[in-house]
Amino acid sequence: MLEDNGIEYTYREYRQDPLSAAEIRDVLAKLGVEPRDVLRKNDKAYKEQGLTGDESAKKLIALMAQHPTLLQRPIGVRGKQARIGRPPETLLELA
Repeated sequence: MLEDNGIEYTYREYRQDPLSAAEIRDVLAKLGVEPRDVLRKNDKAYKEQGLTGDESAKKLIALMAQHPTLLQRPIGVRGKQARIGRPPETLLELA
């Protein structure tokens, strides 16, 4: 979709190169949301960690860094902006 619209991008394989806690904090600030807002509650790690979504932001960010599948995706970042690609067309707002 991005290529079809002539938008250059770099893909980061989140499982092989997960975001650090600092990067997650930065992305959350750009999104303007709290960690619980981008927490994947249907993820296997959510259940394995016994999460409720009521954990502190610090704890959720640390767990997202350890278990990158807990973080909603895709997330597009451009400069000071970020968008969650759900639906995917939302990423076009970064162009």
